[in-house]
Amino acid sequence: MWRGILVFLLLAVSTAAADAQRRQINPIPFSHEPCSVLDYRPCTPSYCSPLEPGPCIPEIDYPYGQNLQLTIESVPSEADRAKYQKPDHDLDTIGDLFAELRTCWSPPADNARAGMQMAVRFSFNKAGALIGPPRLTYATAGVPAATRTTYLDAINSSLKACLPLKFTSGLGGALAGRPIAIRYVDNRELGK
Repeated sequence: MWRGILVFLLLAVSTAAADAQRRQINPIPFSHEPCSVLDYRPCTPSYCSPLEPGPCIPEIDYPYGQNLQLTIESVPSEADRAKYQKPDHDLDTIGDLFAELRTCWSPPADNARAGMQMAVRFSFNKAGALIGPPRLTYATAGVPAATRTTYLDAINSSLKACLPLKFTSGLGGALAGRPIAIRYVDNRELGK
C-alpha cells in the first residue's frame, strides 16, 4: 500500500512540474522580469488571477492605442515639428495617416479664440474618402455658438481639401470604417 501511495505522489509531483513548466511566461520580449514586492531589484507591477500559478506580465504599451486618437495643435512644439510633415508617398502606416491629417489643418483666421479645443469623430472608406461628415464630440465650454460653428467649418474645409487620402491597399482595408477621433487645439497667441 505504501508503494502505491509513493508512486501516486511521484506521479502527481511530476505532472505538476510539467504543467508549471508549460505555463511559464517568457519575459525576453519585454526586457524585464516579473518579480515579487519582496525582491530587492525593481520590478514591473503585474496582475494575475489567484487561480493561475505563476506571474503575469502586463501588455506592451504600444505608441498607438486600439482606438485611433490624435491631437492636432495649430502651432506645434519644436519637439513635434517632424510629426507635422506631409509624407511623400502613399499612406502605409497609422503614423503616415496622422502626419497627413496634421498637415491638413488650417485654423480659422476670423472669429478665432485662443485656447479653443474641439474634437470630432469620423471614419474613412477604403478609397480614402469620408464616410459621412465629421461628428462634433467636444467643444470648449462657454464658447459662443458662432465660434463653435467657425471652428467646425474650418475642420470640415481642412479635411475636404485633403480628401481623398491615398491609402495603400493594406492600410485602406485596415482603416475602413474604424472611427478616428481628432482633438484640435488652437494654441496660437491671438490678439498680439
